[in-house]
Amino acid sequence: MSDLNCGSGGGATTYPQLRIASVFIILIGSMSGALFPVLAKRSSWLRVPKAVFDFAKYFGSGVIIATAFIHLLSPAISELTSPCLSPAWQVYPYPLALAMLSVFSIFIVELVAFRWGTAKLAALGVRHDAHGHGLGAHAAHGPESEMPNEYSTSETSKEDLESAHDHSQLDFGAAGQIIGVFILEFGVLLHSLLIGLTLAVDPAFITLFVVIIFHQSFEGLGVGTRLAHLQLPPKYNYVAICGALLYGITTPLGIAVGLGVQSTYNPDSTTASIVSGVLDSLSAGILLYTGLVELLAHEFIFNKEMINGSNGRVVYALSCMLFGCGIMALLGRWA
Repeated sequence: MSDLNCGSGGGATTYPQLRIASVFIILIGSMSGALFPVLAKRSSWLRVPKAVFDFAKYFGSGVIIATAFIHLLSPAISELTSPCLSPAWQVYPYPLALAMLSVFSIFIVELVAFRWGTAKLAALGVRHDAHGHGLGAHAAHGPESEMPNEYSTSETSKEDLESAHDHSQLDFGAAGQIIGVFILEFGVLLHSLLIGLTLAVDPAFITLFVVIIFHQSFEGLGVGTRLAHLQLPPKYNYVAICGALLYGITTPLGIAVGLGVQSTYNPDSTTASIVSGVLDSLSAGILLYTGLVELLAHEFIFNKEMINGSNGRVVYALSCMLFGCGIMALLGRWA
């Protein structure tokens, strides 16, 4: 308790040159992990075997789930039970409650959004596939079309309606996928910003720096693979690239901000503990929902490729996912 600093004093100032260099080193690592799958999927000159993409996809799912439990929920519990906080914070498991609130909030928002979208599609005679079988079981579960009722329209109006079906399918499918990936990115970006702030002022800089390089690269691979598998119309192709770029710059931005307030920002202070704890809890809920529902369930349970695939394919996918989860969980030993 003698080393406890709950005031507003500054963070560590050791290794100043390396802390500045970490902005650019982590920028390269984060950007490479997130951008490579996106560019490889969309570039004719960069050919990557499908097996590599499959490995990265399942590996990334494991990374995201481990991030939620080990790198978000666990720190949130530590932060919101800090001895620097008033006793009122100790009488209720606020981190778990906030994570639960986040899970149900995301679920309700997505439920309302997809019910609204399904109703709009139904008005046009298009059936929405809630499990996304046609979209590789990604979060956004695009629509499957049905032919309109041939007795309800003339030939001319049927042609117009079919054209409207195609346009609506693209728009609603794209909007759904963008919403799904936005939810994932939002949780990851909050986490990335906070660890950047922490790295800039943490006394155990060297250990944390090495771990975060791997952490951000693996997490970037998970996010980038999900972005690469978005099935969007050509006019929305920029979404995946922008998502990867946004992920790549978030942690370096957090480090830069942390260096700017290094003399006054204390990550163990009461205010910092509350802010970080609340944001980590909410982010944990977002990634738990995304990882378990949008990725795990739709990747294995509602995916026709998995349902009809061989046992070997399922075992391989599970092994990749558990490997990603295990590696990311192991990094939690140091950060």
